[in-house]
Amino acid sequence: MRVLFFACPGFGHVIPQLPLTRAMRERGEQVAFVAAASLGPLLEAEGIALLAVGPEVPELAVELKRTTGVDILAAPPSIEIEAEIFAGARIDLGYEDCLAAAREFEPDLIVVDAMEYVGRLVASALEVPYAVIALGPAVRPESLAATEARSAASHAERGLTPHEARWYLDTCPAALQFDDFHAPATRRALRPEAYTGGGAVPAPDRSRIRPRVLVNFGTLFVIPELITPIVQALLTRDFDIRVTLGPMRTAEEFDIDSDRVEFVGFTPLARLLGDVDAVVTVGGAGTILGALAHGLPLVLTPLAADQPVHAGRAAAAGAGIAFPVGEFKPDDVAEAIVSVLETPDYKEAAQCVAAEIRAMKSATEVAAELAAAID
Repeated sequence: MRVLFFACPGFGHVIPQLPLTRAMRERGEQVAFVAAASLGPLLEAEGIALLAVGPEVPELAVELKRTTGVDILAAPPSIEIEAEIFAGARIDLGYEDCLAAAREFEPDLIVVDAMEYVGRLVASALEVPYAVIALGPAVRPESLAATEARSAASHAERGLTPHEARWYLDTCPAALQFDDFHAPATRRALRPEAYTGGGAVPAPDRSRIRPRVLVNFGTLFVIPELITPIVQALLTRDFDIRVTLGPMRTAEEFDIDSDRVEFVGFTPLARLLGDVDAVVTVGGAGTILGALAHGLPLVLTPLAADQPVHAGRAAAAGAGIAFPVGEFKPDDVAEAIVSVLETPDYKEAAQCVAAEIRAMKSATEVAAELAAAID
């Protein structure tokens, strides 16, 4: 079987799909990704083929500025602009090239992330079944309706008829899901995993004398002017601190000099969680799900995109403390870490979510189910 994965341009859209990609490959299936060229190093490290087509984020920003007058890099987009990004501009800029790449690959199954709509058009054009992988809690109904409507228009412009996903692969444990979510009949649980980098994760180092806090602002929001004051506030408490730099920053950009602070470059998340006690994060779904899979309480400082949604769900589950978007002071963040470490309820809630995640079907099980249905 030949399985073609599609992802929006961003690590957070690729990484949740990697467990299923690996599981398919381990079965002997042929796998590849259709995604922007910037994702090449991530996929190369996994030994996964990349068909490098489709626009990068800066190209999308230029196109949205031209067509709508909105600068999507300056502020969080409205629901309507979000729909235009994912089901309008990305399709207009990348569909033809993506379709050509897919025709050459000849997939039997297409897999897309929850916000990836180019692959859905390609699936319609090639008359190939497709699966959707959730990126955490379900997309809210109002956002989904706007994006689906824009997708339908993009289909119609090309003489295509949308068809439903054959599977909805849900990576969200019940504790984090919205109460009003109605699971479709196509839903299959898929256990989320912290990113491993495709290799074995070493045993954690337990030889420490104080709690260790991971400060992880993902790959796009590692802003020294924002993170430095938070780390300085944490240093006034009795913590060791690990700060992730992402792929574009260096430790020298941070005004911090302490032997209690460890800076790490882009590192698979699973390698960072085994010996920490709590996590400060902007609220990306991958970090939240990875931390909770390890039973770690969270302090959430959302800045943009869907971070407030994910942060709110983790807080609603009792597994952490979430601040309003952009409304957090460094000392408040440090006090929140003290609270989640000293109040047992947060750790207990995180461990309950971890138990839910362990009970979900593994990528190996889901891959076998999909392959059997296609064969």
